Amino acid sequence: MHRLAPMESVRILPFLHLTYVENTGAAWSLLKGGNSILIGISMALMAGLLWVRRRWPADAHWAHYGAMLVVAGALGNLYDRITLGCVVDFLELPYWPVFNIADSCICVGAAFLAWGLREKT
Repeated sequence: MHRLAPMESVRILPFLHLTYVENTGAAWSLLKGGNSILIGISMALMAGLLWVRRRWPADAHWAHYGAMLVVAGALGNLYDRITLGCVVDFLELPYWPVFNIADSCICVGAAFLAWGLREKT
């Protein structure tokens, strides 16, 4: 974070740049400047997901793994919001907004969660 901020963007591969962005909003900068609201929403959604997860069958592995990835990603972004006042995004692909590893965990986890819940119904 300290080394990338002054340089703004570094090409790693032809399709991947490290680009320093401070995001005070949600995905694609929705609710930009709404850090306090997003902290509350994140905490409520994590608590709700952990609570409802207790009712899933133990063998719903995809759903459980997905829920944990979503919570881990939300927790990572929550940590940034609380300590820095924004989420630091740094991975840039062509034609896609800059994102971070926590965002990837949330997206992959949501896909696992959807697959796992579909599988058990």
